[in-house]
Amino acid sequence: MSTTSRDLYEVLGVARDATTDQIKSAYRKMALKHHPDRNPGNSEAEHRFREAAEAYAVLSDSEKRARYDRFGHEGVRGGTGGFDPNAFVDFADILGDFFGFGVGGGRRGRQAPGEDLRADLTLTFEEAAFGVEKSLPMRRYERCDGCHGTGGKGGSGTVTCGVCRGRGRVQFRQGFFAMERPCPECQGAGEKLKDPCHDCRGEGRTVRERTLTIAIPAGVDTGARLRLSGEGNHGKAGGHPGDLYVVLSVEEHEQFRREGYDVILPWTIPYTTAALGGSCRVPSLHGEEELEIPSGTTPGRVFTLRGKGIPRVDGRGRGDQHVVVTIRVPKKLSSEQKKAVQKLAEALHEEPGCPTREEKGFLEKLRNFFSA
Repeated sequence: MSTTSRDLYEVLGVARDATTDQIKSAYRKMALKHHPDRNPGNSEAEHRFREAAEAYAVLSDSEKRARYDRFGHEGVRGGTGGFDPNAFVDFADILGDFFGFGVGGGRRGRQAPGEDLRADLTLTFEEAAFGVEKSLPMRRYERCDGCHGTGGKGGSGTVTCGVCRGRGRVQFRQGFFAMERPCPECQGAGEKLKDPCHDCRGEGRTVRERTLTIAIPAGVDTGARLRLSGEGNHGKAGGHPGDLYVVLSVEEHEQFRREGYDVILPWTIPYTTAALGGSCRVPSLHGEEELEIPSGTTPGRVFTLRGKGIPRVDGRGRGDQHVVVTIRVPKKLSSEQKKAVQKLAEALHEEPGCPTREEKGFLEKLRNFFSA
């Protein structure tokens, strides 16, 4: 349930047309005045503190504020939901580290999770299409063998920090306010090692060179990211390891081009085949394929080989291969070849130069000439 039924503007002591900065400033004053750490055992101060937190949670959010202005508490019923200390993660810029409340408050403990790592891996076109196992050399923190990850020499334990007496935080005064910060002696852990391990200096982990074998699934493409759980840095003092993210890039192929799971292959055929038709063998990722070229084929025509593309990552079939046809025209002709072409032109009743009106298609004439 909501902590307050009072008008939220009244709670913070601001006008209904107050700016965001004015609301922020008013909340800061209220929070500092009524904070439980400054008013131990004062239930009224605690109630005012909770009221201020709820009011700020609504009025600092433009969308929630608009609903509240229109419908009152009913417009944000379930939006405030009572006082939530986790909400103060968003208020860190307002309260800072006052009183040890919010981010970083309380005893931290010696254990800390390991960091995530990133590695970049380049694959050939075929490796990305069909999957492969790759070796990945890397450097990371791993558990110290000397102390078995505890950080203490010979597995020795810890003692309570004498400076903060186990709280992990120490108080200091700044002007009128009494504030807290992490204990500099134990870095907020509240405890210290009796005898730190010399190999890892008490961290419980050391840097090692490691080669991992990565299984790359079929069908991946540039930009794909693989997450290997627990293969990042090991944590401090036995904390959980982080993850390793492998980011992939794929080399270009000298013949094929990829479009999703489909493969594009530009392929050149003789103009005689384009005119008369015939068959030719073309490469694919799965071996050579027979391609039937019908007579009268024009440049740019696309032939599709079903299921001859790249396997899908989810295992549901494969893409297609699209063969885009271009027609080869000889750049140099022998005298005999020139005579043959001239004879063809005469048979097609063509004059030198470009035609001035639409005539019978060249390929159709060429087909008729060779069929005669």
